[in-house]
Amino acid sequence: MKKYIYALSLISILNACNQNVENGPSNPFEPIEQVERESLEERAKKLEEDGYKTFIYKEGDSAYLMQQYYMVFLKGGENRSQDSTEAARLQSKHLAHLERMAIEGYASLIGPFEDEGDVRGIVVYNTRTLKEADSLANMDPMVKAGRLKVEVHPWWTAKGGKLN
Repeated sequence: MKKYIYALSLISILNACNQNVENGPSNPFEPIEQVERESLEERAKKLEEDGYKTFIYKEGDSAYLMQQYYMVFLKGGENRSQDSTEAARLQSKHLAHLERMAIEGYASLIGPFEDEGDVRGIVVYNTRTLKEADSLANMDPMVKAGRLKVEVHPWWTAKGGKLN
């Protein structure tokens, strides 16, 4: 039952992510038609002017706009002694925080791990700096309560890529 409730909550977060993608580019001030007409170099330049780290990777006839994101590993924290009522309240606030990060465009990929290992889940943040990603991750109520802790790593991937 616990996994079922968690899965339904995760689906709502993923729907928020998909809604953000369906509504157009990550920058709400750029019309999608404009993005499609821009060259990779122009897109890279705009992102860099906004403070993001990018480069263009060329492989044969293909070129990819690469952007630095921040992979946050949510790990088991030192304070996991909350009773079941408090743990459920924190979980609800945790999911609300993740949904907010997705809706506001800060989180590009969110998900838990199924096993009970030290790493409980990941969040990929689309921020300008590691400091900003770390700050947003540490705003999570589960992190504030000590139930989770964060480990942040810079991560490169193609802009606009998706999981298959």
